[in-house]
Amino acid sequence: MTESQITETALYLTFKMDEEVFAFDVKQVREILDMAPITKVPRAPEFMKGVINVRGSVVPVVDMRTKFGLAPAETTVDTRIVVMEVLIGEESAILGAMADSVHDVVELEPEQIEGPPRMGTRWRTEFIKGIGKQDETFIIIIDIDKLFSSDELAVVQDTTGASLDMEETELAA
Repeated sequence: MTESQITETALYLTFKMDEEVFAFDVKQVREILDMAPITKVPRAPEFMKGVINVRGSVVPVVDMRTKFGLAPAETTVDTRIVVMEVLIGEESAILGAMADSVHDVVELEPEQIEGPPRMGTRWRTEFIKGIGKQDETFIIIIDIDKLFSSDELAVVQDTTGASLDMEETELAA
């Protein structure tokens, strides 16, 4: 990332995984849900927890901890699902991301954000838009569109689509 990529003041939804503070661009966030029953999907990638029903729509849910290579955590009263719109090539898709807890919406100026460190981080930097600093807290800004490859999201869509067809067939029988 070059510093010129983030040139406008923006709002970010902050959340925690492990003891780190992360953020998504608010423009991509649709809603924040309490934990809901997640239906497992056969042959889904490891990072995909399953699907949930959001007002009649099937939404795949991914475990951000697994995607970042962290150990799975127990679901708590603070665990949330952040429903977002992500780009898959030229198309947008709706996806839920599990977070240990969701905190605030913060406003960061471009001068409060630096590029991701080139070394010395345990996170894969191609997923990071930048590192924001507010007071004494570092905020790792996630590029959700780059977090999942189009191949991974296609597998998620294929898996959830196949699962739905199977459920519809079972219901019709």
